[in-house]
Amino acid sequence: METLIMVGQLLLGLSILVGVHEWGHMVAAKSFGMRVEKFSIGFPPKIWGKQIGETEYSIGAIPLGGFVKITGMIDESLDTKTLNAEPEPYEFRAKPAWQRLIVMMGGIIVNVVTGIIIFIGLAMVNGESYIPKEEVAEHGIVAYDLGEQLGFKTGDKILSINGQDYERFGDILSPDLLLGSDNYYTVLREGQEIRVDMPNDFIDKFADKRNQVRVIAPRRVYSVEEVVPGSNADDAGLQTGDRILSVNGFETIYFDQLVDILDSLKDQRVALQIARNGETIETRALVESDGTIGFLIKDELDYVIRDFTFGESLQEGTYNAFAVVWLNIKGFQKMIAGDVDVRKSLSGPIKIATFFGGTWDWNNFWRIVGLLSMVLAFMNFLPIPALDGGHVMFLTWEIVTGRKPSDRFLENAQKVGMVILLSLMAFVIINDTISLF
Repeated sequence: METLIMVGQLLLGLSILVGVHEWGHMVAAKSFGMRVEKFSIGFPPKIWGKQIGETEYSIGAIPLGGFVKITGMIDESLDTKTLNAEPEPYEFRAKPAWQRLIVMMGGIIVNVVTGIIIFIGLAMVNGESYIPKEEVAEHGIVAYDLGEQLGFKTGDKILSINGQDYERFGDILSPDLLLGSDNYYTVLREGQEIRVDMPNDFIDKFADKRNQVRVIAPRRVYSVEEVVPGSNADDAGLQTGDRILSVNGFETIYFDQLVDILDSLKDQRVALQIARNGETIETRALVESDGTIGFLIKDELDYVIRDFTFGESLQEGTYNAFAVVWLNIKGFQKMIAGDVDVRKSLSGPIKIATFFGGTWDWNNFWRIVGLLSMVLAFMNFLPIPALDGGHVMFLTWEIVTGRKPSDRFLENAQKVGMVILLSLMAFVIINDTISLF
């Protein structure tokens, strides 16, 4: 069922993104009097189609893209049979270069607008919630394996990043920081300030799906939120609001301490020291074979929770949308510099499906769709023949120089671009498949 939900979200998300992208091309083309022969979401073979006026609207069986067929345009269909004749007034090639440029930019522009609208909507609905620096500086962090490789230790209190103050826990491993260079942290460890340097290729390790949530986490103060009826915790008399101060004399005021000590005492009866209503109570409980005793925790860290006004949502959403583009640019720079393994950085449909997750969460769905919309705009703007950016590059040359590239040149450039794109698609699909094992 989880797989079906992931696939369903992927197909719906791609349909929305491809639909609005191709709609942008079509609306721009029709507004300049160009004939649009086909509008398709998905690639052939066609599984549904309907003719409305001069345009056939269809859905293809391969849901990894879509296209708009504009008469007189050399596109991925490589249909050049009409190019030897004189152009008709309704053809793409008969229109001024600036109109053709707007048509080619139409899909990119609509994807950018879609991404901005989605991020603005998410900001309005969700506001923001984060752990402030003060909590991190007071309680410290938990360092997992990759965090320890970076140089952190559990209990470290992060004071600054690159010598500058920071606002929230998320700033410590923000995408912008991971994609930067020569970063370092100042931490307080056992009363001494220590510098922890981040290697420039750390993003390569972080990109490994096994490590993404195993770097560091805020150290959590906790209390008992709910006792499972009939559990060992219930038998021991634990109550909602209790704080477990120690287990067998080992301090457990932080949740990571409790997890570690219980995991080392499986199937044993342990002594618990509990703080309840200003009093200290002692009891005993049996630890299960999975290292638990049967209660749910309440996170006692103080979060900053904030709602955005409409104006603030406009600013926050627009910033978040364009931050995706900026991070893609920095990611390309990292790949060119050799700090990032391309195999870990490029994602195809299989990996993208896993981003949506196996449960249908509309908030997460729209967040991923908004992110993909901005990525799609960025990728399409790259100056590669067969992408919108390739057409934009040639049209810009025509506008600046006044010389239009020949149809034969454009046809051959389109073929080269198609080879590049098909090779890239094959690479990411194979790479996605290998990453599953």
